[in-house]
Amino acid sequence: MLGESLGALTLRELKNLETRVERGISKIRSKKNELLYAEIEYMQKRQEIDLHHNNHFLRAKIAETERAQQHMNLMPGNSEYHELVQPQQFDARDYLQVNGLQLNNGYPRQDQPPLQLV
Repeated sequence: MLGESLGALTLRELKNLETRVERGISKIRSKKNELLYAEIEYMQKRQEIDLHHNNHFLRAKIAETERAQQHMNLMPGNSEYHELVQPQQFDARDYLQVNGLQLNNGYPRQDQPPLQLV
């Protein structure tokens, strides 16, 4: 119904039609909102699952890296590498002296706690 045949309707019939149209629009909007909320919930759950998988992957990578470092530290001849690489001598006058105990160390947003991997 596009409204062309409304001229033959009485006032009572027009009010009845208007009420039915408004109820129909209300049901359509309700269903649309229901679908939107379901989609949002699905996306939030999917994001949570993805974050969980990413955290698991990162934990595994960290553990793998730590095992590799421990393996490298336990390898025979590892001390020879440290003997070959001599630390370079630096003149302290060439560098800025930094006091690590200073409260204002120039990092932005000090009021926020550091992020932690879970």
